Amino acid sequence: MKYKKLGNSDLNVSRICMGCMGFGDAKKGQHTWTLDETHSREIIKRGLELGVNFFDTAISYQSGTSEQYVGRALRDYARREDVVVATKFLPRTQEDIESGISGQQHIERMINQSLKNLGMDYVDLYIYHMWDYQTPLYEIMDGLNRVVKSGKARYIGISNCFAWQLAKANALAEKEGFAKFVSIQGHYNLIFREEEREMIPYCREENIALTPYSALAGGRLAKHLGESSKRLEEDSYAKFKYDKTKEQDEVIISRVAELADQKGISMTEIALAWLLTKVTAPVVGATKFHHIEGAAKAVEVVLSDDEIAYLEEAYVPHSLVGVMAQNSSKPRQEKPVWSVGDQTFERKE
Repeated sequence: MKYKKLGNSDLNVSRICMGCMGFGDAKKGQHTWTLDETHSREIIKRGLELGVNFFDTAISYQSGTSEQYVGRALRDYARREDVVVATKFLPRTQEDIESGISGQQHIERMINQSLKNLGMDYVDLYIYHMWDYQTPLYEIMDGLNRVVKSGKARYIGISNCFAWQLAKANALAEKEGFAKFVSIQGHYNLIFREEEREMIPYCREENIALTPYSALAGGRLAKHLGESSKRLEEDSYAKFKYDKTKEQDEVIISRVAELADQKGISMTEIALAWLLTKVTAPVVGATKFHHIEGAAKAVEVVLSDDEIAYLEEAYVPHSLVGVMAQNSSKPRQEKPVWSVGDQTFERKE
């Protein structure tokens, strides 16, 4: 395993971050394919053996049971100072807003619950899961700064936002002397490269770490065309994100398969090796040993400039999907709501 500094922080993270959305009680969330605690622990232990020290979860994953599984496993298999733990919090609910709970109060409640779930005194990276259009930005940044000053989080990151939003938030933080975001967790992979327009150039300029999710496009970049899996069949959110561009994406997936065959390695290794030339540490979900083992091997794969160009040249622009489409300022044809885990939120214009 190789390691790298996480942006402008002192955190030294493995080049692969284990995404923990696949861990948790399937009865307590919207995903039916998640692992129970016994199998989650086995995957986490194997990741540690391979040198993975960076783990990403969220309070919304299976109603907090992902955090609970991760926390208990890390306590049993690792020293706290040897791992980097990230978790994420959701925006206020409409009920919170009507009850008069401020952004600062909401963040304090969220971090306290996450720490309880994890069984930890602090997290290394506390991530603003998605932009909250109903809460003043000052309240969010002040609340996050209080979390850092209290020692409950070492650094803060953000996920699912536009470059202008990240720039605005960090400008406010600099003006007020608050903690700034050191990382961005956006949607980025070989078949969805829209982050290259503004987010990636901005982050390179400001040394903000890129830790993208959906690194393998919900498994699509890891399987030959026609192959299936329980995750591919049952992950309705991934289908929503990718099915509309299936035909054009399959050209790239075929090239991933072609290079993998030529090199005698897995498609996972090819797809992640490409991504590792662009980002600090992709978040890779793992529900089987070969998922995390293939991801770890990808760190050692070197692609030539010609191979990188071959993988990239068939890409065509994609429309925004998922949370980012719902957050777009463009008129939406569907209901103005977005969901995370088992919670649904309404965005008021």
